[in-house]
Amino acid sequence: TKRGLVSDSNSCNQTDLNSFLWTIKRDPPSYFYGTIHVPYTRVWDFIPENSKQAFQESNIVYFELDLTDPYTISALTSCQLLPQGENLQDVLPRDIYRRLKRHLEYVKLMMPSWMTPDQRGKGLYADYLFNAIAGNWERKRPVWVMLMVNSLTEADIKTRGVPVLDLYLAQEAERMRKRTGAVEKVEEQCHPLNGLNFSQVIFALNQTLLQQESLRAGSLQVPYTTEDLIRHYNCGDLNSIIFNHDTSQVPNFNNVTLPPNEQVTAQEIDSYFRQELIYKRNERMGKRVKALLEEHPDKSFFFAFGKSQLIRKVELNDQPSYSGDLWLHSSTAGGLYQLSEQIVGAVQCKDHFINAGLTRNRFVAYLNHSEMSV
Repeated sequence: TKRGLVSDSNSCNQTDLNSFLWTIKRDPPSYFYGTIHVPYTRVWDFIPENSKQAFQESNIVYFELDLTDPYTISALTSCQLLPQGENLQDVLPRDIYRRLKRHLEYVKLMMPSWMTPDQRGKGLYADYLFNAIAGNWERKRPVWVMLMVNSLTEADIKTRGVPVLDLYLAQEAERMRKRTGAVEKVEEQCHPLNGLNFSQVIFALNQTLLQQESLRAGSLQVPYTTEDLIRHYNCGDLNSIIFNHDTSQVPNFNNVTLPPNEQVTAQEIDSYFRQELIYKRNERMGKRVKALLEEHPDKSFFFAFGKSQLIRKVELNDQPSYSGDLWLHSSTAGGLYQLSEQIVGAVQCKDHFINAGLTRNRFVAYLNHSEMSV
């Protein structure tokens, strides 16, 4: 789905960029939509009307997780905790624990100055927000503390208090009395993060603290910001957004300045997360999407998944498996894109590919209208 030029702070370099809506051509049609984990107010006005119309006209809306279910929040909280009776001070090396405690004290001190007048006007105060995010930090597993530290930045704090796009869509679907659901269980997102070995977790936490300490000292500039992600998303800029940043729930630790042995650890962590949080998740999600579409052929589905979970840019050294993959070429954004082969495998129709005169495994579609013909 194309959009026109976006003005002011979200101005785009091109006047004809893609959005993140794909149509599954069946009767009635269903849709994939790529979301972004930022306050919905920052992107809603830039989402094309036909994307909103697809959401409104669909019968059933599915997300990765059911963010409106209290069990989801409870289960996410529980899986982050250390075993009963353990505290971070017992498991972390002493130096890292002290640096972590010092950094959290700095964040708590700075948080009042990071809050916006709008947040304060809504009754959101710094002490409450800090406790909501980090109040139980001594009981969390180190990997979750690492993610928490990574999100305790001025830019992220300024976005708190407004539902992110995924949650807003879930709330709207509920308000419109649509049937909703989730293609994943909390444990399937949580357990992979808890699956890193102890030395990898300590490495990741140490690297995160080093980065935050360098930012505080002014010796490091953030290579990209939330504002950058929002601008590229609002412009539908596939080139800039796919797998450059925000490709999973975790930061990328690969750094050319690391010693060789640490580079190996960083690459192992990155590979592990890509395998567990992208590829294996996609396979599960694809099977469940397939089952839903087959079970309800007369219903229109709207699948709202994280944009980088849904599509990825194909790098030059990628080796396509051609096992039912659907490749999408964007003539406007440039480059070849692969809609997750497991997810797209769920909606491929063999007869249609044959009628098109193309082999099923190497079907190529052009994203002139961001539509999948299946």
